[in-house]
Amino acid sequence: MFDACANGQQLKCLTVTDEFTKEGLAINVDGRIRSPRVIEVLARLVSQRGAPKVLRSDNGPEFLSRALLGWFVAEGIGTALIDPGKPWQNDVAESFNGKFRDGCLSLEWFRSRAEAKVLIEAWLRHYNAVKPHSSLGYLTPNEFVAKLKREAASRQATGRDAAVPGASAPRPVASPPCEGHTQRKAGTVVSS
Repeated sequence: MFDACANGQQLKCLTVTDEFTKEGLAINVDGRIRSPRVIEVLARLVSQRGAPKVLRSDNGPEFLSRALLGWFVAEGIGTALIDPGKPWQNDVAESFNGKFRDGCLSLEWFRSRAEAKVLIEAWLRHYNAVKPHSSLGYLTPNEFVAKLKREAASRQATGRDAAVPGASAPRPVASPPCEGHTQRKAGTVVSS
């Protein structure tokens, strides 16, 4: 996502979302975002949340670099690149980015990149904690994740894990990746 500040500074925003929980995991704001920055953001998320099975993204140069592709292999993360000109293949990211554009970038007049980072982080916290989503039964992403954790704890406490197919997995498996790519864990969506 691109924007500009009142002082003329360019903004590029790397957004990372979870396809299942609809959580906005990160919005990294800078003047330009190259593959080392993408690796840094994703590595932080992997250390906090574990590696997804698949990372779905567009075909931007920051997502096709050898360094990033090598990092995916080292982390055991499959890739699912969307076809050029087909944003509907990345519907969760496109929906998130549209909400981000309408609810933040189009409403705010950032005086500087530093101010943009603060306001965008506040918008992300609001998106996850306050804004309900119809696809989550009108829960916020934070409420939905808490509900999943309670249900998993309840299943474990009652010993029902063995009777529930896939109950040991924290999330359902993402949709199959594009041809030629492998799938290993749950899906995360990245776009810029």
